[in-house]
Amino acid sequence: MKFIAIIPARYQSTRFPGKPLALLAGKPIIQHVYENAKKSVDQVWVATDDERIAATVTAFGGQYVMTNPDHPSGTDRCAEAARTIAQETDFDVIINIQGDEPFVCDAQLEALKQCFEDPNTEIATLVKKIEQEEVLFNPNRPKVVFNADRYALLFSRSTIPYIRGKAENEWLASHSFYSHLGMYAYRADVLPQLTQLQPSSLELAESLEQLRWLENGYKIKIAVTEFESIGIDTPEDLEQAKLFLEQRNRS
Repeated sequence: MKFIAIIPARYQSTRFPGKPLALLAGKPIIQHVYENAKKSVDQVWVATDDERIAATVTAFGGQYVMTNPDHPSGTDRCAEAARTIAQETDFDVIINIQGDEPFVCDAQLEALKQCFEDPNTEIATLVKKIEQEEVLFNPNRPKVVFNADRYALLFSRSTIPYIRGKAENEWLASHSFYSHLGMYAYRADVLPQLTQLQPSSLELAESLEQLRWLENGYKIKIAVTEFESIGIDTPEDLEQAKLFLEQRNRS
């Protein structure tokens, strides 16, 4: 199968304007994401609506696609970029890598790619086993439960499943919980279908886009990874990422 990677990158961000161009170890965040993606995927594009990001991508030798500034989600931006890219090359699967994940690694991407060895996989995504209570009960860290074939049953900001008859401080020892890392891959014919779906009731309740896909009958294959990327949503997150990088380099 032929895989491509698309990195949606907007300049405007409520909590961190210009985030893709912020420097981390002397490189823009978007360059870290791009170079790490290239370790596993031959063809990588940045999908952006901003000329400053496009110029930066050109400067470090990357490829970009200009997209509409009004897309409501990264999935929609990916879909437009994929339509443009399809005019130049063919592909079977699109991997959507968030533009604020500078530590995305080849092990994560390979895990996603392996999901498509199952011919029934329409969408794939990454999860990681939860090992800390602060993650388990954090509504900003969505959880997922999946079946024996590793297809998602439900995503929620609540802690799922609920452990009946045990105190919350006993839950981690009683069951395996998984957090959703938010990286997706889609079959090329499935991605445009997803953008035509109307927001669903579960999606609106939880503010989780992937629930719209489940409610409409799409199957999401789960890849379990031991590696957790550090997303950068705020300037404070960037400072934490700098510390993480320094510690990793020292070790």
